[in-house]
Amino acid sequence: QVQLVESGGGLVQAGGSLRLSCAASGMYFSIGVAGWYRQAPGKQRELVASISSADITNYADPVKGRFTISRDNAKNTMYLQMNSLNSEDTAIYYCNWNRGFRNYWGQGTQVTVSS
Repeated sequence: QVQLVESGGGLVQAGGSLRLSCAASGMYFSIGVAGWYRQAPGKQRELVASISSADITNYADPVKGRFTISRDNAKNTMYLQMNSLNSEDTAIYYCNWNRGFRNYWGQGTQVTVSS
């Protein structure tokens, strides 16, 4: 059974930083595509960043240069380092992993940026 558990969200002032973690069981982040998505109130869920099994990363334009996605294969954990946060980054952040027809989501972690 695949489980993805996010942590690291919270309240931070504008300009601050947070690091989100996603611990996985039942599969390996090193296989397939893993990513972080976010959903702000009243908006659709959107891709923030992704990382492939070949370590190819992709970022949404609003977070380029501020966010960094990475993974630790030994810990089977994925991270999202978020710097220079602003109010538009306020959302629930979700961890995702997919491979072929298999697609899994974490429960989400709230990130709130105060101005």
